[in-house]
Amino acid sequence: MTDTTLPRARRTRHRRRSVFPYVNAGVMVLLMFITLYPVINTIAISLNDGTDAVRGGIGLWPRVFSVKSYETIFSDEIIFNAFFITIARTAIQTVLNVVLTSMLSFALSRREFVLRKLITTAMVLTMYVNAGLIPNYLLIQRTLGLSKSFWVYIIPTMFSCFNMIVTRTYILSLPEALVESARIDGAGDFYLFWRIIFPLCMPVVATVALFVAVGAWNSWFDTHLYNAGKVQLHTLQYLLKMKLATTTNSANAAMTSADAASSTTLTTPVTIRAAITVISAAPIVVIYPFLQRYFVIGLSVGSIKG
Repeated sequence: MTDTTLPRARRTRHRRRSVFPYVNAGVMVLLMFITLYPVINTIAISLNDGTDAVRGGIGLWPRVFSVKSYETIFSDEIIFNAFFITIARTAIQTVLNVVLTSMLSFALSRREFVLRKLITTAMVLTMYVNAGLIPNYLLIQRTLGLSKSFWVYIIPTMFSCFNMIVTRTYILSLPEALVESARIDGAGDFYLFWRIIFPLCMPVVATVALFVAVGAWNSWFDTHLYNAGKVQLHTLQYLLKMKLATTTNSANAAMTSADAASSTTLTTPVTIRAAITVISAAPIVVIYPFLQRYFVIGLSVGSIKG
């Protein structure tokens, strides 16, 4: 390379380096807008008048502001009981699943445990071979007798094979010298797990807790199967689903009635659906930022080794 071309090559590289941050920032802003637009649009629809929302064309801001959808949802006092049931279910299920899964993962990560491969293989097989809905229903309904009780939300969900694999893999990535040093000092299995291993597993524990909490919060089908006839045990998602179905039926009836044209306070399924989405997603959106810093670390480290 000659002396005349060298400065030109340097200028080209410098120009590329100076342009890249702007291009990268522009692409990130575009992706952020694409991601946030459906969320903001859903909030705008939920805060719009129901009759006006049927026309469509609502963007980032309500066209005719109204909180009628939220008033309709919260007008039923049973929704507060459903909030309590869902929060209690999510908290208990998350704690039990994380603790029991972590304890089993620690046991199966010990090389001196001779049955660890057999038990791990048997558990992994359950991820591929499932009995199906009807056998599970008969097991919970008749054999265990958990129907029409709060424990139907807790006992069948206290363990997850996928979460066990992720947690066990993370524990295997920890230095073995920690365990050996604790053994030399006379530490037992419980002390070793609770005082040394478990505190080091906070990234994967936060990841697993987020998985379990989101699944528990959004679950409604088990309520439909086992507790549909017991209003006191209805979860928030199931109640909101029933509320949406009721609103849809009421709207269809109003549209076919003679006085439908004069109904100006009609709450349409469009705004009810948007309001339900906001209410359902809000708690998880609030919690997620506090666990996000652990999420990537726990999931990536927990999936490196098999």
